[in-house]
This record gives sequence, structure tokens and C-alpha cells, in this order.
Amino acid sequence: MSNILGKAFKLGDDVNTDINCSSKYAPGKDSQFISTIAFEQLSPGFSNRLQQSQGGIIVAGEHFGINSSREQAIAVLHLMQVRCILAPSFGRQFFRNAINNGLAILECDTTQIQDGAQLNIDLQTGLVQVESKQTIQATLLPKEVLKIISMGGLIPFLNEHPDWNFQA
Repeated sequence: MSNILGKAFKLGDDVNTDINCSSKYAPGKDSQFISTIAFEQLSPGFSNRLQQSQGGIIVAGEHFGINSSREQAIAVLHLMQVRCILAPSFGRQFFRNAINNGLAILECDTTQIQDGAQLNIDLQTGLVQVESKQTIQATLLPKEVLKIISMGGLIPFLNEHPDWNFQA
């Protein structure tokens, strides 16, 4: 999983995934249901647009996932076919949950990326190609983190590499 291709789906700053990707405010509803209404308060029809595109890349502002400690948010994003999230900064717990659950996540300047832009992300180099016109350098992830993401999360990684001994 070195390159990720997809359409950009923009969200703003301070997106709290506890509110937008959690059953906390929809008691009795499962992750599948939440995936159909996620981010509706921020961007009506967001989940439907992602579904019509067969998934894509969330491009957000500062502090994506702030105050989020629920792994359910990542499960919902996987159900929505989110391939990667780009943002200048992330809530630390969300950032770690994303890695632990195999969701690619990169920190970079997103101000020049327009909603609907076609993106090509090279996780190995951290380069984000926007519409074949502009290149943005994201903060590189360590090889261990890239391996965890490529294997689908921390548990599959540890099942195969319990001693953390692997070739990057």
C-alpha cells in the first residue's frame, strides 16, 4: 500500500469524530448505520457523496478527530471507504486509533486542496499530488507505522511480527 488514489472530500477545522462517527448520540445504532449519516451535521450528504464515489480521501482542517477516543470512529470511516485522511493536525488519540486500525493518515497543509480534487498520495515519500498540478509534502510516517497501516492495523501486524522484527 504505497500509493492511495482518490477524490478529496473536504471538511473544516476541529472535527470531533465522537459526534460525527459515533453511536454515542444515536443509541442502539450500529457502525453500519452511523456510516450512512456520518458528518451530516457538518456537510449534508457527505456519506452519500463518498458512497457514490466508491470511497475517497478526507481532507480536513486543523485538529481532525479532536477529543475522539472511540475506535468506532475508525470502523465507521472504513465502512465509508475512506482511504486516507489528510489534515494539518489530528487529535492524538484519533491519530493513534487510525494507525492501530489500519487507516492511512498524514499531516500536511490542506488549504490548497479543493473539494473534489483527484489526489495521488505516496505514503513512502509523503508526497500528495493534487490533480497532477501541485505537490504537497506531508510529514513522513516512520517505516514501522507504514507497515502497521499496510497490514491493516496493529493486531494483524503483531500476529505476524510479535517481536517487531521485519524488513521495511
